[in-house]
Amino acid sequence: MFTGLIETVGAVARIERRGGAALLTVSATLPAADVALGDSIAVNGACLTVVAKGGGTFTFDVSPETWTHTTFRHLTAGAPVNLERALRLGDRLDGHIVTGHVDCVASVIERRETDDNIVFTFHLPPEHARHLVAKGSVAVDGVSLTVNSVSDDGFSVNIIPHTASRTTLHGRRRGESVNIETDILGKYVERLVRGGGGGGTGLTLELLAKSGFL
Repeated sequence: MFTGLIETVGAVARIERRGGAALLTVSATLPAADVALGDSIAVNGACLTVVAKGGGTFTFDVSPETWTHTTFRHLTAGAPVNLERALRLGDRLDGHIVTGHVDCVASVIERRETDDNIVFTFHLPPEHARHLVAKGSVAVDGVSLTVNSVSDDGFSVNIIPHTASRTTLHGRRRGESVNIETDILGKYVERLVRGGGGGGTGLTLELLAKSGFL
């Protein structure tokens, strides 16, 4: 579990393809003594497991599923990546609940700078756009952001100077791709409303209404 607040920006040291999978090594200033083998770190929003460390680098296994459904397949040596260690119980949740499970890849269709802020508009598949709401939350390359507006196949966000200076988003340009994780709460509510949780839709709607969701 993560918050979408980036701790540091690392750099890809190397990527080794292993069939449909890969081994990703990232150089970073994270305190190695506080990172154990088996720990989870979100790399550009994707939850990965540390399998080796040393010399200022951390190595992760990348499964075929993750390789196929993220922007990792476009990474090259030297590319910057957003890094966040897993949330600990008792930490403040200053961003929003981020699982590190990337839903899809979106593309930048507009970048506009105004008053030192950057406004991005992204295109993504409609089946994922429906999980976004204006003023709701979204993780873009692991960064917790507030959704400005939503369309049938896209959305826009505003990047303040603080976020731009401490993440990779300041370098994103039109045509580039980013990892997207929509709000998990919206996905669960949709599944319950559709009756996918094992009960009838009518009963689900009644329970949601009583709980204050509807």
